[in-house]
Amino acid sequence: MDANVALIGSGNPFFSDEGIGLYAGKYFKDNFTYAPALDIVDGGTLGFALMPLLQAYEYVIIANTSSEGTRNVGTITVMKGEELLSHQGIKKTANEVEITEMLQICSMAHHCAQVTMVSIVPEDILSVCVNVSPALRTHWENYLQMIVQQLAQCGITATPKNERMDLDAIIEQFANPSIEHGKGF
Repeated sequence: MDANVALIGSGNPFFSDEGIGLYAGKYFKDNFTYAPALDIVDGGTLGFALMPLLQAYEYVIIANTSSEGTRNVGTITVMKGEELLSHQGIKKTANEVEITEMLQICSMAHHCAQVTMVSIVPEDILSVCVNVSPALRTHWENYLQMIVQQLAQCGITATPKNERMDLDAIIEQFANPSIEHGKGF
């Protein structure tokens, strides 16, 4: 771990929109440089493996979906760790349960990162396909901008590279993992 800040892309790419946090992590890993350093982690559905990450960094930003049913598809929310704990988090999917429970456990430890969760309301997390719904694609750039803003609040400057991989190329890597690209990250 080279940095005090980590961006964790979280979700499950096999359930349509639920993979968008992973795609955001991959997008930031391949398309930007950072000053100071930023560690970008493929969080997938980490479960207990999230705990050491929450204890190792000063700041952790988690990019994922939020299955909160009262908001419109594409609504982006930013929630600090304290808010997640005080509201007992959003616990509708297995991934949401894991994040909230690991945060609860780590909050009792000697050190727990200052956590910010940047979530977007998905349209479809039930279809078994590696893709993003058209409705969520229209909010992709806003989602990325919100993550950039949260990185800036942690003191990280994200500078775009000249050549960038687009969302479809990232989805393709997750849909067709290879030796060259690993499982996506």
